[in-house]
Amino acid sequence: MTDSFLVDGVAFRKTFSYAGFEQQPKSFVEPKIVLLNVELELKAEKDSAEVRLENPDDFQKIVDAEWQIIYDKLEALHATGAKIILSRLPIGDLATQFFADRDIFCAGRVPTDDLFRVAKASGAQVQTTCFGIAESVIGKCGKFEERQLGSERYNIFTECPAAKTVTFVLRGGASQYIEEAARSLNDAIMIVMRAVKTHAIVAGGGAIEMELSRHLREHVKTIKGKTQLVVNGYAKALETIPRTLADNSGMDSTDVLNKLR
Repeated sequence: MTDSFLVDGVAFRKTFSYAGFEQQPKSFVEPKIVLLNVELELKAEKDSAEVRLENPDDFQKIVDAEWQIIYDKLEALHATGAKIILSRLPIGDLATQFFADRDIFCAGRVPTDDLFRVAKASGAQVQTTCFGIAESVIGKCGKFEERQLGSERYNIFTECPAAKTVTFVLRGGASQYIEEAARSLNDAIMIVMRAVKTHAIVAGGGAIEMELSRHLREHVKTIKGKTQLVVNGYAKALETIPRTLADNSGMDSTDVLNKLR
C-alpha cells in the first residue's frame, strides 16, 4: 500500500481507445477542456436500413455527406482551442486520429460520474452539440497528464480552479488489502465530515468509560457502608472495554489502565 497517493484534483482510469491514441500528447499545462455527450464516429447502417436511389452515383454523395458531417463536428471542436476532449459516448478511430494530428487529447466512453467530477473541478459544462461552444462552458486545469500505474493508465487533472475534492489512488499487492484500506479511509472521512457538520465529537477507545469510572471512584469516597462496594464494582466493570481493547491490540492492559487512571 506504500505506492498509494493523493491527487489534489480528479483522476480516473483510462478508457477504451482506438488506433492513433498513442500519437496524442499525454501531458498539458493549463489546457482548455471540452466535455461532451456526443458520439464522434461513423455509424454503421442498421440491418433494416433502406436507401432507394435512381442513380448509382448518388450513393457516393450519401457517403461523402456522412463524412462531411463528422468532419464539421471535429473542425468545430478544434476551433474552440481545447486541448482535452472527453465524451460520455464513443470517440471513433477517425476522430482519434484527427485529434492526434492536431496535438489534442481525447477520451470516449468516460463514465458519467468521472465526467461530472471533471466538470465540477474544471468549471466546464457537458455539451450535447459540437457547434457554438462558448468560452464560458470550456473548463481549465493547471496540469493534465496520463500516468502509467502498474498495468493500467490513469488520466489525472490537477490544479483545477474550482476543485473542492481530492482523489485517493490506492495500490496494493492484493485486492483484500485495497478493499480494507478503502473501508478504513471511508470510515475516517465520514467521521471527519460528521464532526465538521455537528461541531461535536464523541471520544472512542474506551475514553468515556474510563472517565465515568474515574468519576465513580472519586464519588465512592463519599459513600459509606456496603453501597461503596457496589459503586466501586460498577466503576471497575466500566474498565472492561478499554482493557479488552488494549489486550486485542497487543498492549499491556494493566499499564494502559494505570496511565488512563
